Amino acid sequence: MAENVEDLPVWQTARALANAVYEHTRTGAFSKDFGLRDQIQRAAVSIMSNIAEGFESRTQSQFIHYLGQAKASAGEVRCQLHVAKALGYIDQDTFEEVSDDAEKITR
Repeated sequence: MAENVEDLPVWQTARALANAVYEHTRTGAFSKDFGLRDQIQRAAVSIMSNIAEGFESRTQSQFIHYLGQAKASAGEVRCQLHVAKALGYIDQDTFEEVSDDAEKITR
């Protein structure tokens, strides 16, 4: 078992996802859509945070609960990526790249 949350592959994927979300929301029209930008950033950070909170929790049932929260936030990110793509904020390649990471986390 991992000693630190940073050792978990799922947390590492979540960190990469959060970094990608911030990178793609930093410039262009996406950066000016404050509502969508802030919501997708919060959801991406929430994934990492919930995995960490669950890892540090005292019981397996709490860990499972927080993993469920992380999975829900990953679904939220995927939904918001669809909106961003439809609005032309991201292209198909970016959509697939970031969405794939969010999908990996849910598994």
